[in-house]
Amino acid sequence: MPFFLVASINPIPQTNLNSVSNLNTQKILLLRDHYGEQVDVEVVAETGSTNADLMARLHELQAPLLRIAEHQTAGRGRAGRVWHSVQGGVLTFSLAWHFPQSGQALLGLPLAVGVTLAETLLALGVPVTLKWPNDILKEQKKLAGILIETSSHTETGSWAVIGIGLNLTVPDTLELEIGQAVADAPWLAQMDRNLLVARLLNALAKSMEEFRHQGFAAFADRWNKLHAYAGQAVLVLDRGQVLHEGLALGVDHTGCLVLQTALGQVTVVAGDVSLRPAPSN
Repeated sequence: MPFFLVASINPIPQTNLNSVSNLNTQKILLLRDHYGEQVDVEVVAETGSTNADLMARLHELQAPLLRIAEHQTAGRGRAGRVWHSVQGGVLTFSLAWHFPQSGQALLGLPLAVGVTLAETLLALGVPVTLKWPNDILKEQKKLAGILIETSSHTETGSWAVIGIGLNLTVPDTLELEIGQAVADAPWLAQMDRNLLVARLLNALAKSMEEFRHQGFAAFADRWNKLHAYAGQAVLVLDRGQVLHEGLALGVDHTGCLVLQTALGQVTVVAGDVSLRPAPSN
């Protein structure tokens, strides 16, 4: 079972903007649009990991499913890292979606999801950019992250479980626990969270249909327009060791990062590598 770590926008009903509510399955279901109606929804008060929950149930799923927890106690990020969370302050959910393609064809999926989240957040008034391969940044600090796990079957295609963590309000104590500065979005924290989840779900469902038919090629230009480090000197690291250094030109139609190095252009596959701005001289 391989692992890859890899919208239509409607006006916001003004009556909901200042009402923060608990997550409610039926309310989210009622707010789905044509695309979102393909997806069933379940809300739980607490779980270890919504990704792990869905991965364990893929054999029984017949349709896309969104599972969202008020609180995750064992959330996971890329490369086995812990996703730190605080109840009410971080929106954590996972979407299980079936693709006819093999797992290898889903390499660009984390970036497509990043484009979808970023475009939706921008439409909601949150200024964000994208960091390759799978982070959403606000003011150059991490606002949201994506973890995608896949299960492939030659005869039936692949299931992808798309895990997303979005910081709404991050207290100082959580930032200390994480060990680095992170971003949050107090504006989103004021929204009805059922409306926020529905907006994200509707956009993701539409994008999954696009990816199903066109792959990452449908998202590449959109990703590059939101590239946080376009034209900047960056380092690509693997377990703390520098693999490449050069100017970040953007991503290609498969989702690989294109770097201009001293030896020419190179393309980098996401895998477990990470990107950092190069230190200034």
